Amino acid sequence: MTARPDLSASSVLTEDILGEIRGRASGYDQRNEFFHDDLEALREIGYLAPRSLSQMAADQRRLAAHAPATALGIGMHLTWMGVARDMVSAGHTELQWVLDDGAAGELFAFGVSERGNDRVLSDSLVTVTEVEGGYAFTGEKIFVSLSPAWTRLSLLGRCGDEMIHGFITRDQEGWSNTPDWDTLGMRATQSYTTALDGAVVAESKVARRLPVGPNEDPFTVAIFQNFLLLVSSVYAGIADRALELAVAGVRSKKSALEDGARYAEDPDIRRQAAASAIAVDALAPQITTYSSWVDSGSVPDEHWFRLLSGIKHQSVETARSVVDSALRMVGGGAYRSSHELSRLQRDVLAGVYHPSDTEAAHRTVAFDLLGPTA
Repeated sequence: MTARPDLSASSVLTEDILGEIRGRASGYDQRNEFFHDDLEALREIGYLAPRSLSQMAADQRRLAAHAPATALGIGMHLTWMGVARDMVSAGHTELQWVLDDGAAGELFAFGVSERGNDRVLSDSLVTVTEVEGGYAFTGEKIFVSLSPAWTRLSLLGRCGDEMIHGFITRDQEGWSNTPDWDTLGMRATQSYTTALDGAVVAESKVARRLPVGPNEDPFTVAIFQNFLLLVSSVYAGIADRALELAVAGVRSKKSALEDGARYAEDPDIRRQAAASAIAVDALAPQITTYSSWVDSGSVPDEHWFRLLSGIKHQSVETARSVVDSALRMVGGGAYRSSHELSRLQRDVLAGVYHPSDTEAAHRTVAFDLLGPTA
């Protein structure tokens, strides 16, 4: 087993639970099936409950090394736990109910992504109209992870020149799922297309009203910092596992030729393994440090979006590179669909589609360095 930083402090996960979760991952992927058993196991040990971002990020990295799709899906819920925690800590107690529901075992999902909308949180194609007692949302959301199981769904839509953020419950009318999740990887997230036909967010469940356009409101900052750091942790976990499988694979292989040389002694393979480890080792200090800044309320006033976008981009690209190198080192056996590295290769590709994608990350960093374009 490869050495890596100890990220297990205060973990609610155990090796037995992680082993069971890993044992189910392949089946979920093959059947294109939601991780119901994983969800119940994680709920029972308190994994859904609000915790510090440092604890959640460390646990997500461990979980992703065993079942990436389960970790990615649960990460949507944990993001809302982090957002509510940050907002309540800053005095915005209207989101205390989110923490209370999370502690009680309710499952929160994100209804943000929309087909053709690259402005993410700053605008929406979903229309919102004010009705008695709340706001009615009409339109379509895509990539709604946890679709078969969420009990609380966040919605984002546009009402005139204002963005309305709020939540609905599963027993409400005005929404429907299309079970259309048939993807290359991260299949167990079951992230369906969700239609909204006047789904009403009650006034008491409105999380925030913000002007259309980019902003640095505490709510927006809280979403970005929790989402990006938790997603980064998932891809760091994939990189951890790929490196682990590569090392185990080359240690067990010998040349079929007369000299019977061990693959682990081949200079080229040793260099590839070392390069992968160096890249993986660089992720932990950033994720750990940034998470601790959020927990302590000491995030920097400058460069914060640049740093968050950078670590998300770096974690995904590192994971993609490490998985690719692992496939090369292990050899043709890893090309079989039954091999775990084959699944990791498919799962890791999902990272290029999460906000902030490659283009958005580079725009953010360039803006921080050079300011706006003319």
